[in-house]
Amino acid sequence: MRYYIIAGEASGDLHGANLIKALKKKDSQADIRAWGGDLMENSGAVLKKHYRELAFMGFLEVLKNLPTILRNMSVCKKDILAYKPDVLILIDYPGFNLRIATWAKTQNIKVFYYISPQIWAWKERRIHLIKKVVDRMFVILPFEKDFYKKYDMYVDFVGHPLLDAFEQFELQVDFHKKNNLSQKPIIALLPGSRKQEIEKIMALMLNIIPNFEAYQFVIAGAPSMEDAVYESFIHQNKNVKLLRNQTYQLLAHSAAAIVTSGTATLETALMNVPQVVVYKGSAISYAIAKRLVNIKYIALPNLIMDRAIVKELIQNDCTVQHISEALQQQLSASETIKKHYATLKNKLGNVGASQRLADLIVQYLRNE
Repeated sequence: MRYYIIAGEASGDLHGANLIKALKKKDSQADIRAWGGDLMENSGAVLKKHYRELAFMGFLEVLKNLPTILRNMSVCKKDILAYKPDVLILIDYPGFNLRIATWAKTQNIKVFYYISPQIWAWKERRIHLIKKVVDRMFVILPFEKDFYKKYDMYVDFVGHPLLDAFEQFELQVDFHKKNNLSQKPIIALLPGSRKQEIEKIMALMLNIIPNFEAYQFVIAGAPSMEDAVYESFIHQNKNVKLLRNQTYQLLAHSAAAIVTSGTATLETALMNVPQVVVYKGSAISYAIAKRLVNIKYIALPNLIMDRAIVKELIQNDCTVQHISEALQQQLSASETIKKHYATLKNKLGNVGASQRLADLIVQYLRNE
């Protein structure tokens, strides 16, 4: 069968890559074309466009880049029509993907959606659109199935795909030596995967360094981001290093982390690393979002547990002083936090999400 997959950011690339591997196991004739990243391409998809050309965040940033977004959408539609897939599989990235889904429905193209838009957090009315344009929804958070049930929509909970990624993880024993790191304990810095995120938060992260002389700081570089974006912040600071393509190894060797809100907060939790979750957007984007968002927490570990197990610092609370205080608190409460993480893992289901998803996709396609 022919599969067209669209992922618009780094986390979608990871989950898309695992899905592609699972599809190829289940369907030996699988032909896959994609919008995504290096991981999806390396897993066997023919890559049409890289997500680095798609990653825009915030209301103002989207408006500023609207001509590019519309041009990308036009290119995408033409490519889908030319490819004639048996199914269009959309991974998260709702601003783009729901528009593609709406169009695809008019073309009688079957639409499967993997990793639900966070409509339980905001834009709850999108559920009505999803019911119209999405043929099958596959969710990865345990509470999402009940949310959709309230609106008489059946969805499949497949478990969280990050569990698959961590199942394959092997600790590198010579990590410090290989990366020319000292033996000081490490504080990992995960400033996000988009340039706008990094520009907003990187300086704040680095400014806490003088308050933690007993630690060394290491930045997890985003796969799609050029070194120059980080070097403009770190060139005068000798106690920080940048590492590429080693985020899980970095987390596994870290005493704690400072993490920009997003999938990385859950990755950090699954690695048992105490963390401070930070977010800082443009003043206008934040003001608009605050009026629309209907959730108690922004960090995925807190959302899943429905309690504040990691510290969140948002917008005006995201200051050097507050980050320093929160980081010290997380370091002191390390064992308690790890107990919460163990409960969190149990809530996410068992490993094998990607294969369960692939099995369901092929089953539905063959039966419908």
